[in-house]
Amino acid sequence: MRGSDLEVTPVVALAFAVFAASTSAILVRWSAAPSSVAAFYRVLFTTTLLAPVALLRYREEFTRLSRRDLGFAALAGIALAIHFAAWFESLNHTSVAASVTIVQSQPIFVALGAGLVLGERISRETVLGISVAVIGAAVMSFGDAGQAPISDATLYGNALALLGAVTVAGYVLAGRSIRQRVSLFPYVTVVYTACALTLCLLVGVQGHEFVAYPAREWLLFLGMAVGPGVFGHTVVNWVLKHLESVVVSVGWLGEPVGATLLALVFLAEVPDAVTVVGGLVVLAGIYVTTIERERRQRPGS
Repeated sequence: MRGSDLEVTPVVALAFAVFAASTSAILVRWSAAPSSVAAFYRVLFTTTLLAPVALLRYREEFTRLSRRDLGFAALAGIALAIHFAAWFESLNHTSVAASVTIVQSQPIFVALGAGLVLGERISRETVLGISVAVIGAAVMSFGDAGQAPISDATLYGNALALLGAVTVAGYVLAGRSIRQRVSLFPYVTVVYTACALTLCLLVGVQGHEFVAYPAREWLLFLGMAVGPGVFGHTVVNWVLKHLESVVVSVGWLGEPVGATLLALVFLAEVPDAVTVVGGLVVLAGIYVTTIERERRQRPGS
């Protein structure tokens, strides 16, 4: 086998990152810490793991960052902080399937922004893939909602998940734009630092304890950093240099499917038939979008 055959393609890397990100909801559910605290330490530990590599290998690139790129990377970090805070809190008020599915309605917002802000061409086939995937996500939510009456708490949790969808879309669009000019490690270091500072401020305003947590919680925080942080979001930011923002956002819709399967194994949350069908429709939408992207990349297309 040739060495080039061993190279990881962006699509494979995206699939790996989505699986890693799927573990986040489970780890959050296991944690007894306030949601903003869990989000803060997830990002802080992720930054701590990656910053030494960035500072040692990319020190000169940091000095060449334009004020514009630095400012927008910081805004991306603030958007990511709001996403984490809203989504983590939503998991305290609604189920894993509903929360993860609603937050993954973000392809709609990414598609709008990609066309209006980034000038990315959205083909009819891509629109079809987005539509199929989002419909599947909605079906998953309907199936999940049918397991219990919808309460005010559930609606509040779903609203927080929607806020998480809008802010993560902004984060994806910023990443797609800036990653064309800035290397991965300098970019994520700025983003994660801004995100951690924002979450630290939120924890302080909410009056939560910063350090008085048992060893189990610290292990969960570290798990959130390594899995969803380093192997999830950071790999996605690498992929954003190579794949269109819409393709990445639709691929990310695999997260509720993965999270639902993990919830079945580790939380004994059994999805009903409607949720299963919705998950299959999501995968079909991801397939359509990915195949369309591959078709457009072929010579002569």
